[in-house]
Amino acid sequence: MASFLINTLGLPAWLAWTITATVSAALILNVMAVGALVFIWAERKIAARIQDRLGPTRTGGKFGWLQSVADGIKLLAKEDLMPEGADGLLFRIAPYVSFCASFAAFIALPFAFDFVGQRLNVGVFYVVAVLGLEVFGVILAGYASASKWSLFGAMREAAQVVSYEVPLGMCVVVPVMLAGSMDLVTIAEKQAGWFTNWYLFHDPFTFVIFWVYFTCAVASVNRAPFDLAEAESELVAGFHTEYSGLRWSFFFMAEYGSMFLVSALASVLFLGGWNGPVPIASLLGLSEGTGDTAGYLVRLVGCLNLILKSTLGVVVMMWVRWTLPRLRIDQVMTTCLKYCTPIAAVMFAGAMLWSFFLPGGLVGIAGRRILSRPAGEIREGWLKGPGGRGRDVVSSRPITEAAMMPAPLHSDDGRRVSR
Repeated sequence: MASFLINTLGLPAWLAWTITATVSAALILNVMAVGALVFIWAERKIAARIQDRLGPTRTGGKFGWLQSVADGIKLLAKEDLMPEGADGLLFRIAPYVSFCASFAAFIALPFAFDFVGQRLNVGVFYVVAVLGLEVFGVILAGYASASKWSLFGAMREAAQVVSYEVPLGMCVVVPVMLAGSMDLVTIAEKQAGWFTNWYLFHDPFTFVIFWVYFTCAVASVNRAPFDLAEAESELVAGFHTEYSGLRWSFFFMAEYGSMFLVSALASVLFLGGWNGPVPIASLLGLSEGTGDTAGYLVRLVGCLNLILKSTLGVVVMMWVRWTLPRLRIDQVMTTCLKYCTPIAAVMFAGAMLWSFFLPGGLVGIAGRRILSRPAGEIREGWLKGPGGRGRDVVSSRPITEAAMMPAPLHSDDGRRVSR
């Protein structure tokens, strides 16, 4: 978009990039806001079906489509209260800290080949690191509320989220090792083709570690059975007990936004990203790397595919919430330290050995091609493609095998030359 504004419309570079950043931020904000409305309605209907009841039926027709809109209007009109004795500044900024952490993590999440707010070579590290900052808003909310129950809920969630970041990071490292890159676009493109190329089916260790990741992701976004911030014995909502109105809604938008984010990250890391189980575009001779209308449509379909996968992940989280009983704090910590962390470590070692001895996967699996390079032996800026050719993952230009090789640092006579 920035190149179009600069080259076609003749806008200054700073103005073009400012407009591009504003549009990207607005689109991401709509993903979180509209997604929260849809997911709140979906969770009510899913919970109702699991519990053998109807759920919302009177607002918005038979299925209650406008129930979330009505709730949003109610929250906007509700009085914004603050407890006596609360820290005014920290109490007010806590919801925005949580929301901004979830929002900022979306910046590096690719929805398609070039549908990404800001592409980063360390995209995986950025998303996991920034998403972990959401716990600061939780701690601030509990501490500033002048309520011991809110403080207890905040401390429980802080301990839970910080603990589960360890096995979550181990799970994320496995796809990074297989792809040889921390760039989320590169990781997804390495899984292009048939569904047998997805890292979920790369080896038994990766298959197991996907479910460990999903368990840790559920805990990291404070969903049942790991929602210890809300304690039934205290009859309070945890760290956001004292919040009402719009500030309370920011906590909910951050929670549902984080649910979608970890599901989308799982799709990119293990489920092929925006690549479908059947490479329809490749079979039709279409490429997502071109700048024509066909290439744009391919990327748009890929974006919808990623949103569908991520939505299914959110639905599974809702299913788990209304199916499994809540765990105690000692059981939550035991699950993290005695089960998830050792399993993730063993599966990481197994996937590493599998990639060393069988870099191309099992011979004979349908749709899998034996790699000419060992896993991880790639360089940032290019991606090996089918047919012995590649595509520049930055500019989407076709490149030859010779262009993939690094330029020599020295000439034939020994003099140092630049690249």
